Amino acid sequence: MKIVLAPDSFKESMTAKETCIAIEKGFKKVISNLECIHVPMADGGEGTTQSLVDATNGKFYTVEVMGPLGEKRDARFGILGDGKTAILEMAAASGLELVPKEKRDATITTTYGTGELIKAALSKNVETILIGIGGSATNDGGAGMVQALGGKLLDKDGNEIGFGGGELSKLDRIDISNLDNRLKDVKIIVACDVQNPLTGPTGASHIFGKQKGANEEQRELLDKNLKHYAKIIRRDIGKDVENIPGAGAAGGLGAGLMAFLSAELKKGVDIVVEYSKLEEKLQGADLIITGEGSIDGQTRFGKTPYGVAKTAQKYNIPVIAFAGNIGKDIDVLYDYGFTAILPILPRVESLENAIANGKENIEYMSESLGRVISIYKK
Repeated sequence: MKIVLAPDSFKESMTAKETCIAIEKGFKKVISNLECIHVPMADGGEGTTQSLVDATNGKFYTVEVMGPLGEKRDARFGILGDGKTAILEMAAASGLELVPKEKRDATITTTYGTGELIKAALSKNVETILIGIGGSATNDGGAGMVQALGGKLLDKDGNEIGFGGGELSKLDRIDISNLDNRLKDVKIIVACDVQNPLTGPTGASHIFGKQKGANEEQRELLDKNLKHYAKIIRRDIGKDVENIPGAGAAGGLGAGLMAFLSAELKKGVDIVVEYSKLEEKLQGADLIITGEGSIDGQTRFGKTPYGVAKTAQKYNIPVIAFAGNIGKDIDVLYDYGFTAILPILPRVESLENAIANGKENIEYMSESLGRVISIYKK
């Protein structure tokens, strides 16, 4: 019997790889003649680098970068098993969780560290860079990133403007003549599931600025500054990215990546399905196990279990999903390739205990499912 294990991480409890190991351990307690294929998954958000490096037997690298407030910190990126593809998450260098709540200020946070991560990835002579842009602390339109990669954002006196979205009002001219030449030979693919434009009522500043510490007045200022930034990009770079869906992702980093690095924005789970070679690995499988911490009706809008089920549906392979919490409207998921959705908790317990006992719980559920499968096989 061949089972493909393709879960996401269970946040704060298990990485996707650890989840695979626990599931296999449970199954093998009751099914001896079993082949388990591990394909750690993610949806482009937190944990995507870990999952894809694990899924492809890749390698991690750690470099010192500038944090969102200008501080020095370590951040890591990965090289996939093919040796030609780098993967990084902007949150590792410019993430909201790196800024204490009392210090959050979207007018001054910068994506400079993300640019430094990209530069470090370029030093590995890769052909493709995958970038996850969720969890941003910034609202600078990727300005800091461009500066880290050699671009110059100049004021009317020819001096570099400072860091943060609050400085973009001073921008008079963009000079990319010294932008890192290696970018011309590298494909940039961005995991982006939001459709927000750069500016306006549904843009980066008004929709996401508040959680990054911007009050109403600052959100108005930041939106005005991004409009000005987009105008200068149109004039000096010849690209109009202001209203492209996804341009407003990560405080406008989506726009910056498209404008300066010619990046392609794709759904995160689709990127992971492709680069993990999930479709290839599920050939000949009798069953697929996926899952993540919480599953509900919203899972169908691009979460990992949906991506796995959608892929398996092409080959009529049954898909069982494990979840720590099962929310509302899961019935709709059965139209998207799911065969069953099972909770992993064997008892009523606190969230703290559920997180601590994640491996034990999912191993128990896997063993129980294995016993049911054994009856069916007989």
